[in-house]
Amino acid sequence: SLGIIPDTFRRLGVQIEEQGDDLFIPRQEHYNIETFIDGTIMTIADAPWPGVTPDLISVLLVVATQAQGSVLFHQKMFESRLFFVDKLIDMGAQIILCDPHRAVVVGHDNSRPLRGGRMSSPDIRAGIALLIAAMSAQGTSRIDNISQIDRGYENIEERLNALGAKISRVDIC
Repeated sequence: SLGIIPDTFRRLGVQIEEQGDDLFIPRQEHYNIETFIDGTIMTIADAPWPGVTPDLISVLLVVATQAQGSVLFHQKMFESRLFFVDKLIDMGAQIILCDPHRAVVVGHDNSRPLRGGRMSSPDIRAGIALLIAAMSAQGTSRIDNISQIDRGYENIEERLNALGAKISRVDIC
C-alpha cells in the first residue's frame, strides 16, 4: 500500500488513476493545488508512516512549482533538507524559504516555466527533485555530483529516457 502518497499528489492537483496494482498518471496541461473556503494555505508535512515520507517532500515541492496555487511544505523530521530550494529559485521557481523546516511554494500554473541551468546535487533526495525540475525546465540543465542520485536510483537516465526524457550522462575529465 502507498498509504496517503497518492492522495497527497491529488491535493496538488495531479490526476492519479489506480488500475489494480498500478498507478496511471495521465498527461495534464494544468493542475490546481487544493484550496480551502476560508482562504488558508494548504500545508503538507512529513510524518512517520503511514504519513507523507520525508524523502518525498522534495519531489512534492517541485511538483507544486508548476501547479496553480500555494502550499506550505513543513519538513518536521529533519533539518536543512529544504536548502536545495535556492537551486529551484535560480531556475525561476517562486519559493519562500521560511526557515530550515518550512518553505512556501507559489505555483503559477506553468505561466512561469522553470529555466534550465547548472546545479549540483547536495544529497539523494534533493538530487532526484532537481532531476525532475530539470526535466520540466525549458532549456538544458546539467546536474553535477550525480553520484548522490545514483545511490538510490540505479540507471535512472535509462529508465526515464524510456519514458521520453532526454537525459545523457557526460564524463568530466
